[in-house]
Amino acid sequence: MDIKTGDYSVEYDSANSTITCQGSFRLSGMEEYAPVVQLLDAVAEQNPPSITLNLRHLEFLNSSGINVLSKFMIKMRQKPEIQVILLGSKKIPWQGKSLKNLQRLMPSLLMEWE
Repeated sequence: MDIKTGDYSVEYDSANSTITCQGSFRLSGMEEYAPVVQLLDAVAEQNPPSITLNLRHLEFLNSSGINVLSKFMIKMRQKPEIQVILLGSKKIPWQGKSLKNLQRLMPSLLMEWE
């Protein structure tokens, strides 16, 4: 259930329900993000007790990618039995500004910064 390209990778570790995104998400439009959305949805459908979204090595995320994460958080809000944990990095400028907005969409979101 992993996605690997020259620019980015999305890997799912089922042992600890962690989705790790790395590289640069510079995809144009929701159609190109469809594999990422499918992976996120597939993990959510498994109903694990928690899902960790590790973005600490995601260098760039465009507006379409932020839209994907926002929609995922809204979807997860409807599954209160699943705790969502977001791992971010203060070393990557866009993360400090943009990821906090996800907490507005899902107040129960736990955020951990490195």
